[in-house]
Amino acid sequence: MNNNKTAVNPSPHATRLLLGCSLAALAPLATATEGGASMYPMGAENYLSGAMPPPGMYGTVYAQHYRADRLRGNDGRELPVNFSLRANVVAPRFVWVTERKVLGGSLAFHAIAPLVDLKVSLGDDSQHKRELGDITFGPGLGYHYSEKFHAAYGIDFFAPTGRFDRDDLVNIGRNYWTVQPVAAFSYIDPNGLNVDVKTMYDFNLRNRDTHYRSGQELHADYAIGWGLGNGWVLGVGGYVYRQTTDDDLRGERVENNKGRAFAVGPSIKYSSPQGWFVTAKWQQERAVRNRAEGDAYWLKLVFPF
Repeated sequence: MNNNKTAVNPSPHATRLLLGCSLAALAPLATATEGGASMYPMGAENYLSGAMPPPGMYGTVYAQHYRADRLRGNDGRELPVNFSLRANVVAPRFVWVTERKVLGGSLAFHAIAPLVDLKVSLGDDSQHKRELGDITFGPGLGYHYSEKFHAAYGIDFFAPTGRFDRDDLVNIGRNYWTVQPVAAFSYIDPNGLNVDVKTMYDFNLRNRDTHYRSGQELHADYAIGWGLGNGWVLGVGGYVYRQTTDDDLRGERVENNKGRAFAVGPSIKYSSPQGWFVTAKWQQERAVRNRAEGDAYWLKLVFPF
């Protein structure tokens, strides 16, 4: 400890202590932020992320398979630890778009409850859990600036509803609240260019059991594709992630620990004449710092009730 700053030692023992703090549902694991994960599942959104539907009730089901076998340190090099992570997630989401207008936008509410099957191995230790993760909920406003350009703004709250045990190798619940402002934009052309960006900023509160507070995080999901005129859009998608402030343990700053990542891969969408649509993508993580590096496979189905 020097000048009230705590340096991170990327040894297997230190890495295990960090991993033992927590693991977020739907997200990768390593050393940046507590447990090296984030509340938000990076890359979850795809096409139409900023286009709020007409008033009514809608269901969404996210499905993800994530796998990682590498941990990257602050210099981007692979850490010398025997590590593997496998996660399968199904996350139902309920969306209610009301008839009410607020500041000229359509008022909506949503909630997500992730169901997680997670297995992590680190050195000679391993743990497997199946349980409910942390629930997300929040309000939003939707705008339709033109026939093709749409936007949605909101605030999401991540509640510590999942179980947490500081002595476990991994936890699906993170044991603290996160507040996340959101701004999403969609440019939609069934016969041409489609561009979607969902930008988020995370304010993480302190874990009362470990006295650890993860740094603030800026990230965006994106998708770029071309509409074929028959309901199909083909292109690429992924996410960009950057931790903007240092972690804090009992009021002391944790140095050289900020996470960073970029992911890209093929992305497709099909919209049906009946009003439902499905998206799918495979994203590979690159340029990773202080996090796990792996591959994610996503499916998302949206349907009206």
